[in-house]
Amino acid sequence: MSDLTFEQMLEASLKTIHAGEVVEGTVIDVKPEEVVLNIGYKSDGILTRNEYSNDSSIDMTKIVKPGDTMEVKVLKVNDGEGQVMLTYKRLAADRGNKRIEEAYNNHEVLKAKVSQVLDGGLIVIVDEVRIFIPASLVSDTYEKDLTKYADQEIEFVISEYNPRRRRYIGDRKQLIVARKAEMQAALFARIHEGDVVEGTVKNVTDFGAFIDLGGADGLLHISEMSWGRIEHPKKVFKVGDKLKVLIKEINGNKIALSLKFEELNPWKNADEKYAVGNVVTGKVARMTDFGAFVELEPGIDALLHVSQISREHVDKPSDVLKVGQEVTAKVVDFNPEDKKISLSIKALLTPEKKEAPAEDADVVSVDIDQVIAGQDEE
Repeated sequence: MSDLTFEQMLEASLKTIHAGEVVEGTVIDVKPEEVVLNIGYKSDGILTRNEYSNDSSIDMTKIVKPGDTMEVKVLKVNDGEGQVMLTYKRLAADRGNKRIEEAYNNHEVLKAKVSQVLDGGLIVIVDEVRIFIPASLVSDTYEKDLTKYADQEIEFVISEYNPRRRRYIGDRKQLIVARKAEMQAALFARIHEGDVVEGTVKNVTDFGAFIDLGGADGLLHISEMSWGRIEHPKKVFKVGDKLKVLIKEINGNKIALSLKFEELNPWKNADEKYAVGNVVTGKVARMTDFGAFVELEPGIDALLHVSQISREHVDKPSDVLKVGQEVTAKVVDFNPEDKKISLSIKALLTPEKKEAPAEDADVVSVDIDQVIAGQDEE
């Protein structure tokens, strides 16, 4: 007959465990902040919320229930009160390390939700492993504000794996660069000069707008935005606008765009509308010392030379005219090759008669103020 007591025999029947060992346990009690598991040892195991996850706000009663089984790692065999301390998150991290190592070696693209936005980058968690993505590796362009990535699921690769220092670096930039290179190659393979394509305004500057064509940006210079005159691109376009643009030129990886479609060219029928001898009306667009340029329609300006403003001597156009003023004049020259039109107000003015017969006293000579409409608008 055995000399062992019942307690000794019971203890002998139970397995021995060691710190760091992975065991399977059955949940026997659950509280919001901890779980009690039967791990087949003389003492039950305690899994606290802090050792289950890095998220200190979770309620353990919503994660597991009595009767569930789970694998855990032994943290301490005796916590001083005869209980075994367990950890789940460190077991998950160990397995996560292997997962990250495989992804690093295989250049695998990982996907995870951004759990934290820092001043210097983003934090994502893969299988309980915290991975840092520096701001310089978040995108292929500088982004001052990274808060837009909060809670967003992003793709990245592991560019640095150092488990000893627990240093895991993610890189999203190289994926973006590679995809853009593919899109650029596909874009240049299908577009040609003269094509009309759709794009999105990406940036607006003083000299033009950059249009995203889906793989490469094209420049829509201010001079190509309209047949008419554009004061400033920002008064016409804003970021996000959708446009149909003409590919004017492809030079290497540079694309020049235009909105000056030939069917809208105002010079196509200009020879009829602005033939020599026609009387036309337009607005003074700008002035120089030698004359004023009159916009007859968007894209067509005509020169009103200072000598053709009045029969009287005019020193400079600004003495008589002002920008925006509407004037009526006669076309005295039309040059379609150079796209030049010359106007004359003087040609419409009737010479004053010094001595008018009594019977013609009711005849009034035409004055410049009768030809220039809207003068002296204040």
